Amino acid sequence: MIAERAGQGGLSVERMCELSGVSRAGFYRHWEASAPRQADTALRDAIQQVIVAKRFYGYRRVQQELRQRGHCVNAKRVLRLMREDNLLCLRTRRFVPATTDSQHGWRVWPNLARGLVTRNTNELWVADITYVRLQEEFVYVAVVLDAHSRRVIGWAVARHLGASVAVQALRMALAERQPAPGLIHHSDRGIQYACVDYLTLLADHGAQPSMSRVGNPYDNAKAESFMKTLKQEQVRGHDWRDLDALRTDLTKFLEITYNHQRLHSALGYQTPAAFEQQLLYAQNPKPSTETSGARELTAPSPHTPLPGLQSSTQYNCP
Repeated sequence: MIAERAGQGGLSVERMCELSGVSRAGFYRHWEASAPRQADTALRDAIQQVIVAKRFYGYRRVQQELRQRGHCVNAKRVLRLMREDNLLCLRTRRFVPATTDSQHGWRVWPNLARGLVTRNTNELWVADITYVRLQEEFVYVAVVLDAHSRRVIGWAVARHLGASVAVQALRMALAERQPAPGLIHHSDRGIQYACVDYLTLLADHGAQPSMSRVGNPYDNAKAESFMKTLKQEQVRGHDWRDLDALRTDLTKFLEITYNHQRLHSALGYQTPAAFEQQLLYAQNPKPSTETSGARELTAPSPHTPLPGLQSSTQYNCP
């Protein structure tokens, strides 16, 4: 009662204790024993609501989600409560089949993305391929991301590792963004990204290919980080029967959950869609639905074949 009345702006705690016939030290001892437990109970309930909806969130993302819901709480307290309630997410390593074949005769392009600091969308795209295990087979997912906003802008899934799955993802990204010439497209040295079909499609849109150093996944860290998120937050724990079931769930995760709902630590705990909207508004306060273009970079002509392709056109992509 003393705490409630004091919190309402009435008498001071000292005066209330005097009228009630209790000491201030006794009041504070009682408050320290009861009030924090009540506050922790309410916070635990909020944490559990977040975990139920987003079961792969760690304590930092849970804290940011709670802040957006109006709870003023620091990360250490969230970590303590999640540890006490056994809500910390688990990380496991599983069998990883090879998805990159860099032993090929196609040209390997220089790394243009290393050390590049992007300032806008459509300056740098990153691409990668990973596997997903179904009940009776492995299938492969190709993804293209905008490196500045981390948004998934193109993806495809297939039963094979041929170039067509990567080309399909790139076509989706190009149709979605329609980037200006000067875009840098970065990938690993896989044959899917080095073959003439893929490089010709890049050249037709004025994009420059860029490839990681051999055996160095850090050069394509943004794409690798996304693949880790995909595996941990969507693939893990699912047992899809066939490719159609996987494609349906991937559509929801990539285009709704990841792009519009999941908080991204590299974006100041915003979603990729919200980050792009904020960037667009900062550039042009007037409402606009157009995606901002790329900054000016040296780019090949859309009608000029990339150097090194002429000697490889007699082969077909796998």
